[in-house]
Amino acid sequence: MRKTLFVLVIALAAACGKKSDKPAEPAPAPTPAPAPAPAPTPAPAPTPAPAPTPAAAAPADEAKALFATGGLCFSCHGGSGLGDGPAAASLNPKPRAYTDAAWQASITDEDLAKTIKLGGQAMGKSPLMPASPQLSDATIAELVKIIRSYKQ
Repeated sequence: MRKTLFVLVIALAAACGKKSDKPAEPAPAPTPAPAPAPAPTPAPAPTPAPAPTPAAAAPADEAKALFATGGLCFSCHGGSGLGDGPAAASLNPKPRAYTDAAWQASITDEDLAKTIKLGGQAMGKSPLMPASPQLSDATIAELVKIIRSYKQ
């Protein structure tokens, strides 16, 4: 049995050490995987309709709100146009009382509108009357109507 084992080891060693007569061929290069297909472009989402914008306050409503409690005109002129709004006590000169018939007769609607739009100082009146250029002409016209309604 020793002899058989010896022959086997020699045969194995010979088989492992044998060189081939022809050179080994290089392994073929792996074939590149096909490029992935581009992802389909999703259809654009429908554009939602713009939300409806709240309608601007009607000029008459806006003018009334300015004379309502907490409104810009109310703070000095008061809700009754007497010049007795919450800020009036600390102002010098005091705000105009719109109930004064003599004053009402002395000023035109155009001058009232300009005073509201440009402020008192621009019209040679009290610099404490602020300009309100943000108000539309229609709202100013409604304010003039309110001021005229205080005439006694």
